[in-house]
Amino acid sequence: MKTLIDTHTHLYLDDFDADRDEVVRRAIDAGVDKLLLPAVDSLSVDRLRQMVTNYPGVCFPMAGLHPTSVTHDYEHELQLVEQQLRQPEADYIAVGEIGLDLYWDTACLTEQKEVLLRQLQLANQHRLPVVLHLRSPKEPTPDTDAYELFFTIWNTLMAETQNSPGVMHCYSGTIAQARQAVQLGFAIGVGGVVTYKNSVLQQVVADIPLENIVVETDSPYLAPIPHRGRRNESAYIADIVGKIADIKGLDEATVAQQTTQNALNLFPKMASTM
Repeated sequence: MKTLIDTHTHLYLDDFDADRDEVVRRAIDAGVDKLLLPAVDSLSVDRLRQMVTNYPGVCFPMAGLHPTSVTHDYEHELQLVEQQLRQPEADYIAVGEIGLDLYWDTACLTEQKEVLLRQLQLANQHRLPVVLHLRSPKEPTPDTDAYELFFTIWNTLMAETQNSPGVMHCYSGTIAQARQAVQLGFAIGVGGVVTYKNSVLQQVVADIPLENIVVETDSPYLAPIPHRGRRNESAYIADIVGKIADIKGLDEATVAQQTTQNALNLFPKMASTM
């Protein structure tokens, strides 16, 4: 099963400080030889950049402000993202991860929406795809459904959008919302949750075309079965591919090949280095 791309891993976090080299080696040995690193906020930048330096051709950076890092005083953080993307030698392959997170708190909803809008505009300006983090409360209302709020914001920008849309990372919406995302050109990010018993994500994967799916770990979080409850890592992409193959009634090699091609299509700056 060669080659695979982990389209979303936080390998720079301190969860991996003790054995980061071994984690990267296990991923490569498992055929996962491209690791895409989403940003969180200014505290993640130096560590993320060090990963790109230490593992050239393997780790690829994104720039962005995560919605849970958005506060009432967000301007400085947003300016940093703008500065990163303006650098003449900028090698960022996407703007991410960005979005709306209303699971725990809606106090900064207005700020989150403004920050998301401005980062979508930045992505369009630099012709980069976006990597979206969209999380609703357990019982969302029309005013707190992160996916519906995103669609409203996106529709205001569609006329001026020139780049490929991006990916809805760690997808947790409905089947209908997944269909709408696919119609808009977004890929659906499928991770370890698809292996969990009674996961709605299994129904989403069954419903949408394989051509609209990319695989990810979101490591160190959300490890797939049989590793659930332990630290996640990129080598476990194979377990996610296997589950998608089961759901789709396809062989794993087909799923691996297609999801890799989907990622290459989605992240052209990464693909251009191969």
